[in-house]
Amino acid sequence: MNAIRVLIADDEPLVRGGLSLVIDAADDLTVVGEAASGPETLAQAAHLNPDVVLLDIRMPGSDGIAVTRALHSRPRTPRIVIVTTFGLDSYLHQALAAGADGFVLKDSPAELIQQAVRSAASGDAVLSPAMTRRLISRYTANPPPDPTPPPGYGQLTGREREVLRLLAQGQSNAEIASRLFISEATVKTHITRILMKLGLRDRAQAIVLANRHGLFADDRR
Repeated sequence: MNAIRVLIADDEPLVRGGLSLVIDAADDLTVVGEAASGPETLAQAAHLNPDVVLLDIRMPGSDGIAVTRALHSRPRTPRIVIVTTFGLDSYLHQALAAGADGFVLKDSPAELIQQAVRSAASGDAVLSPAMTRRLISRYTANPPPDPTPPPGYGQLTGREREVLRLLAQGQSNAEIASRLFISEATVKTHITRILMKLGLRDRAQAIVLANRHGLFADDRR
């Protein structure tokens, strides 16, 4: 199996070094390059064609949000995982809106950062537990702005709606499988169909959509 190729982008040499150690410690991951600024990240991504970019939010030249948008404007877009010390709501939402596939804090355990890379490379998305809770609380704290079901929601089967409900609570595939007494492979199949029917890119967007439209507001009462 080919190792997942990772580009690390952070303006702090010590952080880049630490992330490199975390990535190279996994047999299925490999660091192919490093970048210290927004422009350098874009140049390295074009030259190296990484599978995943571990991208800091605050960098000279162009910040991580701008870099994410720029990468998505290219024909071949790597998967993008934001790694930052700044767990602010505004960064989280800007990153997801720009097309990031994951958002983890730099003080996350090495295993979580490695899994974030794997998940992103496989087309899934990952948020650190703290970020997932924050994302959900943003919508549960206020009335949903749009109470109407989103386009495609009526196409979901009953089981797909169950899976979406648990996704909206921030549960992992393993937790959903346990709750519904099905395999993780079946959960992944349901999630793929949910994303396709709702026109979404990943589970992070599904969490946002479900809570924005108050699809499962009764769960919070």
